Amino acid sequence: MAERPTAVELLDAVREFLEREVIDAVEGRIAFHTRVAANVLAIVERELTLGPAHAAAERARLAALVGEDGTLDDLRRALAAAIRGGELDARRAEVLEALRATAADALAVANPGYRG
Repeated sequence: MAERPTAVELLDAVREFLEREVIDAVEGRIAFHTRVAANVLAIVERELTLGPAHAAAERARLAALVGEDGTLDDLRRALAAAIRGGELDARRAEVLEALRATAADALAVANPGYRG
C-alpha cells in the first residue's frame, strides 16, 4: 500500500497554497517569485506524473531507430552518433518524427499550454 500523501499530492498542496493564499497577500518581487515557485512545483508534478511514460516511449523510439537496447542516455548517445555518422540519412523522416515526439513530451511537462 502506498504512503499518503504522495509526492505529487504534497507538491499540489504547496502549489495550491501559493496560488490561493500567498500570491494575493504579497506584491512586487515577492509576488513574482511566488508565481515562479508555483510554476516550478507544477512542472515537477507533471514530471513525476508524466515522466516515466515519456521516458519509456522515448526509449522505445530510440531503440527502434538505432537497433539496439540500453539506457535512455546510452540510446540518446547512440542516436547522436548515428546521425553524425550519416547512418540514419535514409530514415530522416522517421528520425524527425521521433525527435518531434520527444519534444512534444518535454513541452507537455514544461509548458503544456504552449502547443495550443
